Amino acid sequence: MQRWRGLEEIPEGWGRSVVTIGSYDGVHRGHQLIIGRAVERARELGVPAVVVTFDPHPSEVVRPGSHPPLLAPHHRRAELMGELGVDAVLVLPFTREFSQLSPADFVVKVLVDKLHAKAVVEGPSFRFGHRAAGDVALLAELGGTYDYEVEVVDLFVRGDAGGGEPFSSTLTRRLVAEGDMAAAAEILGRPHRVEGVVVRGAQRGRELGYPTANVETLPHTAIPADGVYAGWLEADGESMPAAVSVGTNPQFDGTERTVEAYAIDRVGLDLYGMHVAVEFLERLRGQARFDTVDELLKGIADDVERSRALVAAYEGRSAG
Repeated sequence: MQRWRGLEEIPEGWGRSVVTIGSYDGVHRGHQLIIGRAVERARELGVPAVVVTFDPHPSEVVRPGSHPPLLAPHHRRAELMGELGVDAVLVLPFTREFSQLSPADFVVKVLVDKLHAKAVVEGPSFRFGHRAAGDVALLAELGGTYDYEVEVVDLFVRGDAGGGEPFSSTLTRRLVAEGDMAAAAEILGRPHRVEGVVVRGAQRGRELGYPTANVETLPHTAIPADGVYAGWLEADGESMPAAVSVGTNPQFDGTERTVEAYAIDRVGLDLYGMHVAVEFLERLRGQARFDTVDELLKGIADDVERSRALVAAYEGRSAG
């Protein structure tokens, strides 16, 4: 799969393509319907499927300081889109100047002149251009002028998550912030994950016999509610069952919010400086402060055993 940042990286001589445009944060199950249909249509027409997305999130440019927590960084979104069969991902730097493009100018500049769109696949609420003035009706009208078809796909999947609300990135962010990882996973189609580089912390876990990877998460990451979770620590292509702590570590009067993962039963791991991922399966409890070190150690041991059992049960169901 090809990855381009900016219109200038699109190869010379790029032919016709099927395009879908959106932030697609999380590439959740609703997004998967649209992207999947774009890929399907591209195969029918014998042309590549291209996803166009933006960096930073448009809201940060239009309303500075309003950048939403992100469910997945751009490289992870590209991986997930590749798994859906996408041939190329174009990340457009979203600048103040770019935000001023009228809907018609956006269509000409991106869809016509550069991607030579043969078809465009979008959800019903898609908006584009300055002040989000363009909608799917205008997109289709411009398609008549510039020789591309428009297909609208209903992305509003529903389930138990959020009490039956339509699946969306906004709902997913709320569930993650509440620590409801099972509901978030229902929308995403997989466990929520955060990524970052392992940095040196206070090393109290090591002193207690439970060394943790202290993950410095990427900017704007959607981090779950404070507490202890069962999940996985993924490093160097290996996914390891883990007990994960999120919070300020009140046991030691901490003030900085951290994500720390203990890889269960793994000895001698040296992950400092490595880019890792942490996946969240289920919240075990909130943050707690124990009266004695012995009680703390018992609490950690219980967290580890519950995490071990939950991950094993999940992996058993997945294998079956």
